[in-house]
Amino acid sequence: MNICIPKERRDSEYRVGLTPAAIRLLTDDGHTCYVEHEAGLGSGFSDYDYQQAGGQIVYSGEEIYGRADLLVKVARPTQVEFDWMREDQTVAGFLHLAAGQSSKIEALLEKKITALGLEIIQDDDGCLPVMTPVSQAGGRMVPQVAATLSQNNFGGKGILLSGTPGVPPAEVVILGGGTAGSAAARNFLGLGAAVYILDRDLERLRELDQRFQGRVVTMVSHPFNLERVCRFADVLVGAVLIPGARTPVLINREMVKSMRPRSVIIDLSIDQGGCIETSRPTTHSNPTYIEEEIIHYCVPNMTGVLGRTATHALNNASWPYVQMIAEIGLEKALEVSPSLKRGLYTHQGEILQSTLRDSLEGRQ
Repeated sequence: MNICIPKERRDSEYRVGLTPAAIRLLTDDGHTCYVEHEAGLGSGFSDYDYQQAGGQIVYSGEEIYGRADLLVKVARPTQVEFDWMREDQTVAGFLHLAAGQSSKIEALLEKKITALGLEIIQDDDGCLPVMTPVSQAGGRMVPQVAATLSQNNFGGKGILLSGTPGVPPAEVVILGGGTAGSAAARNFLGLGAAVYILDRDLERLRELDQRFQGRVVTMVSHPFNLERVCRFADVLVGAVLIPGARTPVLINREMVKSMRPRSVIIDLSIDQGGCIETSRPTTHSNPTYIEEEIIHYCVPNMTGVLGRTATHALNNASWPYVQMIAEIGLEKALEVSPSLKRGLYTHQGEILQSTLRDSLEGRQ
């Protein structure tokens, strides 16, 4: 099988689809691996590292896409990458198609491309084995971003998250008590902030209360409580995820208006459309904007600048599925792995993911 690793083309995306160690395992098993020139540079891997592992270096994006039976990448392809794809390929990555353009989904169907969303590979118990470590990294990154944006020189209110003797800590509100939300809470607590977590799952709130030994305030997520917390939040974090579906908007513009000026919103859900009405995608080159006097940070590929850490975390989780496809072929892998099958957005010209189908119908 020809397995290809392209260079990521989105702004400030330093992660790479596979490490040299993975390439070594694949080439030892007889597969041919092509790696685009400098694809791994942001993660600390040189072309020489890939060549030593048995990979072959390719010097154009068009060629890397043209050679691939299985294309392993990270971020959703750009328009030019969609144009480079050929019929009947398999493309694996964090595709987030529910928040993507309809024209790109139509291109996948037209070319009969198998689109494997690493973010929606799902075990029987509901766990997202590949998305989880990336969500953990993103959640743990949130407090350092919030701390920086809260400084005066970045437009913030000039507050220290931990406070200081005689001065109370910042009040941080996290919407969603899942992987990213709980990871963010962990690090916010470590910095000394006062943390509130809202979730609609009462059992989940009980688990979080026990895990953090009562050090976080847990609240049921409903409109009254959402309005209430917006009025005092110094930092508001959106960490809501519905696998494969567009994120519902929980915070409307009026709620944002009720926040104190120069407070900070970090919408981790932006890669699936965002859970705050005033959110719109930004980039690491220009990560923030002001709306209703509130600082908004909405970078979809937030962990893209954690090239080394995020790439290793991603590869640890995605490797079993890549290896399975390489060893026994896609069709057989889909038969033996229900988790992998749940990760299919499109296959043989059809949409297999129900939430994506519903999303497309809702746009018509």
